[in-house]
Amino acid sequence: MITYENIRHEFAPVYDKNSRILILGTFPSVKSREQNFYYGHPQNRFWKVLAGLTGEPLPGTIGEKKAFLLRNRIALWDVIASCDITGSSDSSIRNVVPVDLSRVLAGGSIRQIFANGGTAKKLYEKYQRAATGREIIGLPSTSPANAACRLERLMEEWRVIVQYL
Repeated sequence: MITYENIRHEFAPVYDKNSRILILGTFPSVKSREQNFYYGHPQNRFWKVLAGLTGEPLPGTIGEKKAFLLRNRIALWDVIASCDITGSSDSSIRNVVPVDLSRVLAGGSIRQIFANGGTAKKLYEKYQRAATGREIIGLPSTSPANAACRLERLMEEWRVIVQYL
């Protein structure tokens, strides 16, 4: 039998008035929830991709990651405020309560919204597109569950974000 947990997103979005793009994930993984910050699984390629695209060193600590995002005018959050989920599996997500994106969109200079993976894109379109009036560009997931997508391909697909920074 599959056991679901109702979990609330516990950490804040990262953004400031200079943020030009917003990258939305689905919901924090177990590892991210343990670390209380985004993309905490060591096999997730999110930080490697962004470091490669910006030409910066790979950030290590949460403080370094926040500074990296803000320095590069990147806002980061997730689509879901709370949901029922099994482990880290996006495919198990049920009973979604979406985040209210208005504070990030009003507080930054967001030119474009991007989704880290197909599930984040679908959930944004279902729950937030009408409220924001903004299109989202879907990018391949950096998750280790998307192992078929090699780092080189991720870098190529994610390169589109650079033109908005």
